[in-house]
Amino acid sequence: MSSSGTNEDPYRWILNGDVEKNTTWKFGAPPNYEAVNKLFEQGRTKIWPPGSLEEEVQNLVKSWEVENINKVIPEDFKIMDPNKVTFSLNGRKPITLEEKRKLGGGYNASLQTSLPAEYRLYDPKQETAETSNKLFTSTFPRGFALEIVQVYTGPPLIVYKFRHWAYMEGPYKGHAPTGELIELYGIGIFELDENKKIVKVEQFYDPAQLLGPLVKGPKLDDSAEKGKELSSCPMLQNLG
Repeated sequence: MSSSGTNEDPYRWILNGDVEKNTTWKFGAPPNYEAVNKLFEQGRTKIWPPGSLEEEVQNLVKSWEVENINKVIPEDFKIMDPNKVTFSLNGRKPITLEEKRKLGGGYNASLQTSLPAEYRLYDPKQETAETSNKLFTSTFPRGFALEIVQVYTGPPLIVYKFRHWAYMEGPYKGHAPTGELIELYGIGIFELDENKKIVKVEQFYDPAQLLGPLVKGPKLDDSAEKGKELSSCPMLQNLG
């Protein structure tokens, strides 16, 4: 099982020092990004100069993901203004933090779909924050790394291109792991207020880039899949 440890995270300032001393975490403990940081450093295509706009945006997005996935109490938010922030996926109507919570949190909100239920490779209506976290941390045991590949505009309106990637080394909904590299590219927009808090999030990407490759492997029998799930301890691993 992963543990939070004492080392500072080089990419997520809010996890360092006493910044999150009194935070209530969704999964019971601070997230551990040690494994995904290794994946990031091994697989990134860009190394941005220290202090550059690109590095600052990359670290901001990584810190935002900490809040987006792992926090539950509005008072604990430091990157976003919980009273103002809205979220929009692929041009859909913006939703508030409370509306996002009702959808089931980070992954459910990020994988919204209008497809009929029988065609959904991931169905947000059938998942909770806990089941989705367990699902993807089991499928991607080394995490789901993120890098910024281009920044188009700086604050207060930040527009950037991102790359998410992982290796499918665990089963996904009854499909055997393929070991393949899974990549997802997209565009993100952050709007910051006068206090440098995020008040608007827009993301544009094709979820099929992520989900399609996950069902390429052959179907597993129930005993094989359960054995693979039990071999990991996903709740303190993280995907960002």
